[in-house]
Amino acid sequence: MISSSARKKRPARTATVTAVHRLTPDLVRISFDCPELIGAELPHTDHYIKISFGEMVTRTYTFRRIDTATGLFDVDFVTHGDQGLAGPWAQRAQVGEKITFRGPGGAWHPGEDYEHFVFAGDESAAPAIAAGVEKLPHGATADVYLEIADADATFDMPEPDGVHLHWIARDGATHGTALSQAVREAGIPERRTSWFIHGVAEMIKELRRHLFTDHQIDRADVSISGYWRIGMTEDQWQASKREFNAELDAAEGR
Repeated sequence: MISSSARKKRPARTATVTAVHRLTPDLVRISFDCPELIGAELPHTDHYIKISFGEMVTRTYTFRRIDTATGLFDVDFVTHGDQGLAGPWAQRAQVGEKITFRGPGGAWHPGEDYEHFVFAGDESAAPAIAAGVEKLPHGATADVYLEIADADATFDMPEPDGVHLHWIARDGATHGTALSQAVREAGIPERRTSWFIHGVAEMIKELRRHLFTDHQIDRADVSISGYWRIGMTEDQWQASKREFNAELDAAEGR
């Protein structure tokens, strides 16, 4: 866990938009150039930045790709029409525009001592999941569960040998419901497994119970956290996240 004091020490950087690609009706990939990242040590697959949208307002996004030799990186933005700050900006972003951000932060990458990996998340977690799949240890296998709006909302994801990609369509259901059901129904792999589960908080609550209470999975084998919560802005979610996690810890007997 990275402390708030450590986050405050991360420098502000500037990046320039170099390309904009619409992946699906609700997903936009924007490429950036940031020479300040050249030579940076970024060993993890969940590195994220906090992009500034006005004074004291930030939104958190995970790198889809980052090349520290060139300073080039990609960020995928989930859009919801005119709602929010980052989504509407991404839909009208133009090559040459500049952003200010802090980071990168990050804490997880696939460990070499695991035979199998389970990745689960919605569109907000897809960049970190894709990056993790691309850095799997040699010979490791994985199951990837990605929740999307419907069967027409798929997008490019890595699927190397030994990786099974499962698209989970919401089809109008509450975010996280179909995903948590799919992961629970798949059961617990027999091989030594590392879990990377991120996305909507309501799904996190269900799958924490599944892993830690129902199956007594070692917490050291699990990276699980809510990236967002239904009905909350990022600021509201971040302000309440510690209390949310504390409630889950208490329910799990920690």
